[in-house]
Amino acid sequence: MPKAYVFTRYGGPETEALLDVDRPRPGPGQVLVAVRAAGVNPVDWKQRTGYRRPGESGERVFPVVLGNEVAGVVVETGADVTGFAPGDEVFGNAVAGGYAEYALLATGLTAAKPAALSFRDAATLPVAAATAYDGVHQLGLPAGATLLVTGAGGGVGVAAVQIARALGLRVVGVASEGKKELLESLGAVHVTSGAGWTERARLAAPDGVDGVYDLVGGEVLHEAAALPADRVRLITAGAPPEEVERLGGARVTRARTAEVLRAVADLVVRGALDPHVTRTYPLEQAGLALREVEDGHARGKVVIEIGTAI
Repeated sequence: MPKAYVFTRYGGPETEALLDVDRPRPGPGQVLVAVRAAGVNPVDWKQRTGYRRPGESGERVFPVVLGNEVAGVVVETGADVTGFAPGDEVFGNAVAGGYAEYALLATGLTAAKPAALSFRDAATLPVAAATAYDGVHQLGLPAGATLLVTGAGGGVGVAAVQIARALGLRVVGVASEGKKELLESLGAVHVTSGAGWTERARLAAPDGVDGVYDLVGGEVLHEAAALPADRVRLITAGAPPEEVERLGGARVTRARTAEVLRAVADLVVRGALDPHVTRTYPLEQAGLALREVEDGHARGKVVIEIGTAI
């Protein structure tokens, strides 16, 4: 039986386990892929605690396979599937978990993997890079404007910095001191997070901040709300809609389309976006991969490699 890394109930890391599971069967509009790589994101451990995305409904049936973004090879297609066939190399959003040897993808959230894009890098795009892409384009800042990104050293943040720079924006990235070198290598002005960070941000952007892309939430979001002249230019992927709306901003609106997946893949192929995969783990060590992200120590992206050589 194929293996998958799951959580067996809501809670902490003690609920996780590597189990033998039934091989999924693709339904209408779905493809079954042999997973080669799975990206690791903060939303993965948040879902283990019971978190649901805005608008998400339905009861989860335990055990639940962890993970939301994968890259792999199509092995079976469901009814009414066109444009995909066994043997195709693809990447996309997992329907029911991605830390597994086999995963289901919905064709509307799946794209062909370019030959020049590795499975490892492709697995970082459906959640992290696509969220970054959606947010930067939602802000709609003109070239030359200044964008401030909180949580800029994580997977979404690193992608957002690069996508913004590719659009001609000046970027101020708020992150820990340990991520300064990384952010500066991407062309961002680094501001150290922690007490007093807004004053440091004002010094780094003496002409003001035109837009804020928050990836942290909580107190950081509330502090960041004072920076843009127009709070319409305040968006977050780190807090619930109602929290940011009270501040005059908005939650990032996710497009969740294959078109966005193709766009971010093209950025990687063209050299405008480096996913910055800094650590990889085998499926048997998926717990360690998730701990690195959950503990906030990851720089860039963490990926679980599965199956044959990437």
